[in-house]
Amino acid sequence: MHTKTIAELSKLLKSKKISSIELTKTFIERIKSFNGSLNAFITITEAQALEEAKKADQLIAEGKHSVLTGIPIAHKDLFCTNGIKTSCGSKMLDNFIPPYDATVVIKLKNAGTIMLGKTNMDEFAMGSSNEHSYYGTVKNPWDVEAIPGGSSGGSAVSIAARMAPAATGTDTGGSIRQPAALSGITGIRPSYGRISRFGIVAFASSLDQCGIFTQTAEDAAMMLNAMCGFDPKDSTSVEKEVPDFTKTLNDSIKGLRIGLPKEFFNNKLDSEISDKIMEGAKVLEKMGATLHEISLPNSKLGIPIYYIIAPAEASANLARYDGIRFGHRCDDPKNLIDLYERSRAEGFGDEVKHRILIGTHVLSAGYYDAYYIKAQKIRRLIKNDYDEAYKKVDVILSPTSPTTAFKIGSKMKNRVNMYLSDIFTVPTNLAGITGISIPCGFVNDLPVGLQLTGNYFEEAKILNVAHQYQLQTDWHKQIPKKYK
Repeated sequence: MHTKTIAELSKLLKSKKISSIELTKTFIERIKSFNGSLNAFITITEAQALEEAKKADQLIAEGKHSVLTGIPIAHKDLFCTNGIKTSCGSKMLDNFIPPYDATVVIKLKNAGTIMLGKTNMDEFAMGSSNEHSYYGTVKNPWDVEAIPGGSSGGSAVSIAARMAPAATGTDTGGSIRQPAALSGITGIRPSYGRISRFGIVAFASSLDQCGIFTQTAEDAAMMLNAMCGFDPKDSTSVEKEVPDFTKTLNDSIKGLRIGLPKEFFNNKLDSEISDKIMEGAKVLEKMGATLHEISLPNSKLGIPIYYIIAPAEASANLARYDGIRFGHRCDDPKNLIDLYERSRAEGFGDEVKHRILIGTHVLSAGYYDAYYIKAQKIRRLIKNDYDEAYKKVDVILSPTSPTTAFKIGSKMKNRVNMYLSDIFTVPTNLAGITGISIPCGFVNDLPVGLQLTGNYFEEAKILNVAHQYQLQTDWHKQIPKKYK
């Protein structure tokens, strides 16, 4: 059962060929078997999951179910879950038990899904490798000596090793698409404002967006149907009608204009990865799509701009962790200043401290105009590039990551090299548009991800293209040998 997609499991549950309790037990046992070596989960909610599965089976028996009723899923450990620890991969929140659920958690509960547990992540979602977690590094099931990508590495690995059919994630600069690529699965980041951020612990508020990891684009469409929608509790949530993303999956892509940004296909991209991406493009071309070279001239500025804006917003968001209201508090503080200093010094890891320092600096008097305001102006230029591109093409195709999964520890001493892991994903976040990564092959036995980017609120379009590609290929069906 663990190899089947959500679409397949939904049909089996509806026909009562399997029960939700059986399905949930299967995935709980797989988590127990593999989590010791992969470190994908921080918390396993076995008792609650089995209770929810029992209720799901009752709903199915009464004919009161939805397509997701009884489907087990996992949540990245920065989605607030009522009564269950939400740590953000940090010592700072190791003792934090939220008194409420995030809107996404509520929506998926209402759709009938079963929560298996909370997945490991880079601390406060800051990282591209999942090496910055208080709970230790997550391992890639294709090579346990390699990183799985980050910051949503635990969620990505839970799908790649078939420990869950779906898992939520967040994408601030590529933290869904990059680990999806390096772990050989499907991961989508919807447009900014499409899904509520209420109850999701903030990193960079103008960039953060919730999304989903699954085996297939079809499964992603099913999950997004339940997750999307306006939320009055989130001031950035957009009041826009949500289509049924599954309805257009089988539309023809004949005549679809696919843009290939010349800035993404240069001599800095590994030639073997470039070949795999172009093979993927040719598959779509054979189905009737047309390929067009386009230019995103300011995309090269994405990384430096991101690492001004994101740390600035992180500095503001993380100021609330002061050792007083909630979270880690140092022992025996001498005075208020000592309480602040030691609680934050003990609670935050090195990468988080580094970004807070950068963010505080660029927001300080004398530097705000020179760095932060200038970065926001360039961000607008990046958005304008995408606006112009979508006048000429329908979707943009590119690599998701410039490399396959690299060895654990290999980039920890060079932050710039680590940050460049997100060079193809960051511009999408700065523009606020949607993107999906799907598997398109292997280089040296490690997965390669193909990225499809769509204009604002065009998730249905990129899901359609991804689904049509997956009907013609079987890369998304590949499972690491040990986890079959």
